[in-house]
Amino acid sequence: MTVTNFLIDFFIASVFILIGQLLRSKVGFIQRFFMPSAMVAGLLALAVRYTGILPFSKGIGSYPGTLIILIFAAIGLQGFTIRKNDMKKEVARLGSYFCYKTLAQAIQFSLPVIFSILVISQLFPDINYAFGLLLASGFSGGHGTAAAVGSALAQMGFEDAKDIGMTCATVGLLAGIFGGLIYTKMAARRGYAAYIKDFSYISGDLKTGLISKENRQSMGDETISSTTLDTLAFHLSLLLTCSGAGWFIMDFIYKSTGLDLPSYLFAFLLGVGLFLILKRTPAYDYIDNRVISRISCTATDYLVFFGIASIKIPVVIEYAVPLLMLLIVGMIIVTYMLWVVGPQMNNESWFERSLFVYGYSTGVFAIGFVLLRIVDPDNKSKTLNDTAIVGSLNTPFEMFAWSFGPIMLMQGQHWLFAGLYLALTIACFVVCKACGWWWGGTDKHRPGLGTGETEQAVALEAPGTDK
Repeated sequence: MTVTNFLIDFFIASVFILIGQLLRSKVGFIQRFFMPSAMVAGLLALAVRYTGILPFSKGIGSYPGTLIILIFAAIGLQGFTIRKNDMKKEVARLGSYFCYKTLAQAIQFSLPVIFSILVISQLFPDINYAFGLLLASGFSGGHGTAAAVGSALAQMGFEDAKDIGMTCATVGLLAGIFGGLIYTKMAARRGYAAYIKDFSYISGDLKTGLISKENRQSMGDETISSTTLDTLAFHLSLLLTCSGAGWFIMDFIYKSTGLDLPSYLFAFLLGVGLFLILKRTPAYDYIDNRVISRISCTATDYLVFFGIASIKIPVVIEYAVPLLMLLIVGMIIVTYMLWVVGPQMNNESWFERSLFVYGYSTGVFAIGFVLLRIVDPDNKSKTLNDTAIVGSLNTPFEMFAWSFGPIMLMQGQHWLFAGLYLALTIACFVVCKACGWWWGGTDKHRPGLGTGETEQAVALEAPGTDK
């Protein structure tokens, strides 16, 4: 593969992404279901690619696995903040939400894997035991994680893993968008939504994806003088340093020990380490998380495009029946979490908080955010605030699954992996019961947080990181 191949691949991707945004801004069907432009572009390219007229290189399937390294480096470099005072004051709301958010991930890491081992592998003996993890990598992780986990499994012998993971991620996105909007309409009609009564109020900015002048915000501040180094180049160099160093560490460990750990794990850890070091120095004043976020989101958009466009249709067809079985299990899980567990583990604004986690659990943060913007435009439910607080606490469970899950499942430790997350699933229920955070789900017409109060609405600002 040459530099010219790289240029042509990204040229084609950029043209399709622009077409995707144009369709998003003009086509009513795409607007009604809030389909991301990159996903529209990827689906179009996937359809056209098999005509043979697109001069893609043979390496387009490798881009998602490389881009995810940059994205995880950005997640680490953005750091985290735990506001202890808020947690003490509102421990019940935060504690129950933490358990609910953790459960939404743990149940995806355990039940589909167990189902795959006990049912799918019995019906299809050639199916790898790691097959079940690909559902969570696509649903809970999104295209980026599906690329990372799929690539890790492919390196260990499960060659079709990336295509299956990308398919799960694409179905997850569609389920998040279409299912989320259907469930929102149902909740508004039944009176479960605390802040909206009319679904038709949704703003044009959300529909078209084009932000009007009065609603535009800055992408970030110039922290470095352009006479010495462009601000974007400075932030990109930080991310590429963590990304490249992460790859070299992974390569060194693999050559020294034979242990094949994912490079994105080391990129993330190096990002966190760099954050902790720079945070204690004046240099941190010159890092703008908004710029880091924009670079990460740009990489995510291209990752989604290449992830979908590079799916091998013959592989999907080959695994059609077991894949359909796995996807049905996944849809049952996320729907159960929304309608049954959601009102139990969330008290005020249960639907808004559960809907956000539903969107988060079927693809990417952006889907959960868009759904939340629809049902809670002023963030009165404090879902984003609470997510910022407990998000870093969920990270270790998630990172362990993505980093060590492929290794454990491919090396005969499948029951240990499934057992660990099944135990975590049960622990979430037990903790909520023991702490009195089990709110009861019989009456779903509970008031929303902040309703009837004269509090000022919290400014809505979406974290720019993607899973």
